[in-house]
Amino acid sequence: MQGEINVGTHVWVGDPDLAWTDGIVVNIEGDEAEIQTSDGRMVVSNFSKIRPKDLEAPDGGVDDMTKLAYLHEPAVLHNLATRYGVNEIYTYSGDILIAVNPFQGLPYVYDACVMEQYKGAALGELSPHVFAIADVAYREMINEGKSNSILVSGESGAGKTETTKMLMRYLAYLGGHAGTAADGRTIEKQVLESNPVLEAFGNAKTVRNNNSSRFGKFVEIQFDNHGRISGAAIRTYLLERSRVCQISDPERNFHCFYLLCAAPQEEIERYKLGDPKSFHYLNQSSCYELVGVSDSHDYLATRKAMDIVGIKREEQDAIFRIVAAILHLGNIDFAKGDNDSSVVKDESEFHFRMTADLLMCDHQALQNALCKRVMVTPEEIIMKSLNPDAAVISRDGLAKTIYSRLFEWLVDKINASIGQDCHSETLIGVLDIYGFESFKTNSFEQFCINFTNEKLQQHFNQHVFKLEQAEYRNEEIYWSYVDFVDNQDVLDLIEKVSYPTFSFSVYSSSS
Repeated sequence: MQGEINVGTHVWVGDPDLAWTDGIVVNIEGDEAEIQTSDGRMVVSNFSKIRPKDLEAPDGGVDDMTKLAYLHEPAVLHNLATRYGVNEIYTYSGDILIAVNPFQGLPYVYDACVMEQYKGAALGELSPHVFAIADVAYREMINEGKSNSILVSGESGAGKTETTKMLMRYLAYLGGHAGTAADGRTIEKQVLESNPVLEAFGNAKTVRNNNSSRFGKFVEIQFDNHGRISGAAIRTYLLERSRVCQISDPERNFHCFYLLCAAPQEEIERYKLGDPKSFHYLNQSSCYELVGVSDSHDYLATRKAMDIVGIKREEQDAIFRIVAAILHLGNIDFAKGDNDSSVVKDESEFHFRMTADLLMCDHQALQNALCKRVMVTPEEIIMKSLNPDAAVISRDGLAKTIYSRLFEWLVDKINASIGQDCHSETLIGVLDIYGFESFKTNSFEQFCINFTNEKLQQHFNQHVFKLEQAEYRNEEIYWSYVDFVDNQDVLDLIEKVSYPTFSFSVYSSSS
């Protein structure tokens, strides 16, 4: 790097506040350079923190990163920022699309006219767009008869879920109207309408994102020999069950709890609900509403989406009855009974009875499930009383299990309603993966999420960096080596740990 930089060279230099800032080298002493930045400051930096700047780069940036003279971090970030400043949120890096979240609605970017423009266009012929990626996958499937998958990856809040919706909309536009359900609902419409249902029960507000997917989703869209959608299936995994019972301020629990609390009055009275602040599973955070979002409107929209995907009204009532039961379950507290046992507190009796009634189970059976632990041995069945602290753990465990089973049932119901085409030979899969996050205290769930993301990142590294640069070496082509973070050693360490008494799987599927 030092050989490329001399006095007078325009460079990027590391900055603690801006990440990188540009300037001109005015003096060099050993391994350090003195740089006058564009904002008039004088800084001294080691050559390891300096990158050359391309003075011939267009003012508006380039639409493909491979056109950059230098493919290093400051050049990439500057190009993305330049394009973002003129509302160009998409940029290619070869056949990879980079999207920068605009944090605002851009309906003109995704309307039917735009879809028509990208239909059949070669990649790179038009401006970078998510529709172009979907079109390439579809054309390759049609022309070469092979299935494709599109991976939507990025950190939390990057816009992965919205991008996935746009991909599915475009694929439905290309391959729609193949078949309909008995009542006239098209397969593609059911696939698209499954989004609000799954979001209501699988998404939540986090610190960085008001509508963060707290589960992974792989959508298989199946096509017939004429390129029309003939079936679909949704695979989900790693639902963040712990969120049901424990949330951090200023996050929210899963959307469905707040939607139900904002339901029409007759349903509020039926389920004996009230302000979200009155429920323990919701009031651990001070955030109850989202700016610009109406929970009451979204409740009705979710009901309508359930109609479209084929969930009957009586089934919908049962779903929200279970959601209400979980809210009441979280308000059950315990007091110390005889011999280190526990009993339901008098002030929790109402919530206890509501939980049992809503779950349609025997009151005594519910109390035994919460306050006692059953151990089965070859000789006998032993029932051990739990102290109040253990009973709270039992209560939360029951809530998480009920909610995860409900979510799995919803996915299975949607899949059964949409229907899979067993005779389809081609499909396009869209993977909407979790965003990588690191908290002050990370649960085992978060460990599994981050591990999954690292595995996918290694797949990306393998095909974009490692294999490509190995090919350059084999062909003896001169190029500037692209440095990237490689955590393969850490993954090997995790995957090769031996568990002598038990084993576990990182992935869990609801299908």
